[in-house]
Amino acid sequence: MTAPAPATSTREWWRGAIIYQIYPRSFADSNGDGIGDLPGIIQRLDHVASLGLDGIWLSPFFTSPMADFGYDVADYRDVDPIFGTLADFDALVGRAHELRLKVLIDQVYAHSSDRHPWFQASRTDRTNPHADWYVWADAKPEGSPPNNWQAVFGGPAWTWDARRGQYYMHNFLPEQPQLNVRHPAVQDALMAVAQFWLDRGVDGFRLDAINFAMHDPALTDNPPAPAGKRSRPFDFQLHLHNQSHPDILPFLERLRALTDRYGATFTVAEVGGRHPEPEMHAFTAGTRRLHSAYGFNFLYAKPLTPALVRDALAEWPDEPGAGWPSWAFENHDAARAISRWAEPQHRAAFARLKLLLLMCLRGNLFLYQGEELGLTQVDIPFEALRDPEAIANWPLTLSRDGARTPMPWRGDPGCHAGFSTAPPWLPIGEDHLALAVDRQNGDPHSLLNLTRRLIAFRQASEALRVGDVTMLTATDSLLAFERSAGDETLLCVFNLAAEPAEWLPAHPAHWRAVETGGVVEGWRFGGYAGLIAERF
Repeated sequence: MTAPAPATSTREWWRGAIIYQIYPRSFADSNGDGIGDLPGIIQRLDHVASLGLDGIWLSPFFTSPMADFGYDVADYRDVDPIFGTLADFDALVGRAHELRLKVLIDQVYAHSSDRHPWFQASRTDRTNPHADWYVWADAKPEGSPPNNWQAVFGGPAWTWDARRGQYYMHNFLPEQPQLNVRHPAVQDALMAVAQFWLDRGVDGFRLDAINFAMHDPALTDNPPAPAGKRSRPFDFQLHLHNQSHPDILPFLERLRALTDRYGATFTVAEVGGRHPEPEMHAFTAGTRRLHSAYGFNFLYAKPLTPALVRDALAEWPDEPGAGWPSWAFENHDAARAISRWAEPQHRAAFARLKLLLLMCLRGNLFLYQGEELGLTQVDIPFEALRDPEAIANWPLTLSRDGARTPMPWRGDPGCHAGFSTAPPWLPIGEDHLALAVDRQNGDPHSLLNLTRRLIAFRQASEALRVGDVTMLTATDSLLAFERSAGDETLLCVFNLAAEPAEWLPAHPAHWRAVETGGVVEGWRFGGYAGLIAERF
């Protein structure tokens, strides 16, 4: 494959960018305690840079009791000792910038840890300066919680606190009390947190569960959800009142105004839910809110179908004032896509097709650590689970732990895959050693080297990075669309099934294949095969 010549562009760096997600606990351990850390990330940043992408996103590394592995923040302005120090973070940012990698970090604004000094003060009584920094409510006359809201991880979204004589709200774990983000002082404190990290050189933020930041202040009961598969009480409700309140929008505008003062920053929202697109569009509309948003279109999808891709892309038309999407097939909250979407005998071929498809989507792309290696979901036995959601819902959910296992740097079984000199915090996948970085680096036909080639191709293509998309077909198995910008038009065709398929464009003689995945003979596509063709 020959990548197109780089085009001159005045676009923002983030538009169409590819961001590599690093889950610090599982990336690289520098001090032999079995847990990844910031110095370990620094030692392995050359690998990330070698992929040719635009930046990294670091999952939380802040001070935390780790009830939810960092998403319960006890100090927003410091590094947890298991990960290192602020000096280590500064060194990481410096090294990333030397390698021309932007640095995004998580910001968790909807809730804190129950160990945070703000909450410790808030729970003491109803009159202290932090009394209203969290969401408190009186019990019903018979002592039950204020309403019927359920927490994502199971059970009521309310926990009784005898010191206050009230319930406090938590959309996730009881150890993650809900911040009262409507409160002006809370907003000021969160803006100060953002400014603290911007001053340290970060290039943007991924906003965790930001649609949970505000709720209906009347605490109206949620209505029941239609019947369907349910493994959690949370699934029994339509979440009309405990999240997604319109008052979130001015807060996002305030955050965007702050980040704009620092120049070329990037803000992206995580938005979960049954139908997140209206919120995603609202969060990214115009030029005063966030730059982008992503949902769980692909992260929680069981099969990958042409219709799924078609419908997801259709939600983001290229229109004035419309937001800009971001896409992820994998992350730390979802089972590995290769295990969700392909049978074991097809996974090698599917991994290549999946990567080819991802690089052709209009929007920003998130690549999760190990995705470039084709890592599979690891089956973690119950006694080894660490994820509170998996423990609560076992065995009815594929645990998040199975996607958080250590990065395999070396295929040597005697060295914990090169991740650590000690037994790691989660077991290494039995099949991951054969997929290790050192084994794939020297193989020109490996998935790792295909990742590098495809990223280089996308980076040099205005059509793939920022061009528009025209859907041509989406059958039960076959997906085809065009990407175009200026004089460049590319045809992208994918067979998402194990059986061969045929498809012809309107003028087949006008196309020349520049990249294929799997067996492609003319316009006949083998199982899990695809191509990118250029118009000539």
